[in-house]
Amino acid sequence: MTGFARVSGSWENYHWTWEIKSVNGRNLDVRCRTPQGLDAVEQVARKILKENIARGSVNINLQMNRDTEGTSFKVNQEMLDALVEVATTTAMNNHLPQPGLDALMGVRDVIQYVETEEDDATIKARDGALKTSFLKTLAAFKTSRDTEGAAMQEVLTSLLDEIEELVKQADSIAQELPDLIKKRYMDKVNALLDDKTGIDPDRIAQEVVLLATKADIKEEIDRLYAHIEAGRSHINTDGQIGRKLDFLTQEFNREANTLCSKASDIRLTDIGLSLKTTIDQFREQVQNIE
Repeated sequence: MTGFARVSGSWENYHWTWEIKSVNGRNLDVRCRTPQGLDAVEQVARKILKENIARGSVNINLQMNRDTEGTSFKVNQEMLDALVEVATTTAMNNHLPQPGLDALMGVRDVIQYVETEEDDATIKARDGALKTSFLKTLAAFKTSRDTEGAAMQEVLTSLLDEIEELVKQADSIAQELPDLIKKRYMDKVNALLDDKTGIDPDRIAQEVVLLATKADIKEEIDRLYAHIEAGRSHINTDGQIGRKLDFLTQEFNREANTLCSKASDIRLTDIGLSLKTTIDQFREQVQNIE
């Protein structure tokens, strides 16, 4: 299920922005990117998210800045000395003017930022503020997903209604099957035999019963009705229902396949194919549900 949230926060001379976004995924895949030195914060964020989210490809991103207060600079003397030596030698060998100090100081990493080290108590307080801010971001993220979930509920309910309508049509046709099978069988017998006096009525009855039994789809219809009821129950239940609906989709497909294989009427075959199409649409949407 897709979702997005961004929350900014600050503590003393630190300023940050948490961002959580997700796209659909069958399982839970969490990727977290935090600034260097915040491994403990990253572990906490991963743990909290996994306790609250079950499915989806989720990206967590933390951007953090620190005010320049408490920051100083130092010269990488070893690097500067090496640059001076190379520049002086090159200038003498090629009869060029000596390079200025300002040019050498502008080389990357010659001037380095040095942040004042903080004690454990300060780091712990900062990380606590980051965690609190992350929890706010997660709450907003879940609200975003809940909004989409409400829309998905309507879509899934509509698809279940379509499945139920098709099952009702199949059920209605199934009621007519015994008489239709008997008529077709008698038509074939009458077409093959000129003398009807030798036909054993009991034998005909047995054959008709056998054919009707093979074509009977009452069990499949009953199970489809039960699956529809279970699907509606899951959709209207709070909590993580994605995997339950995923399993239910497999059961829907199994019954639809059996219905198609046992269909002795072209109308049932058409309904079975329509069922499979609608069930497949239901399955695709279920992949978005946690």
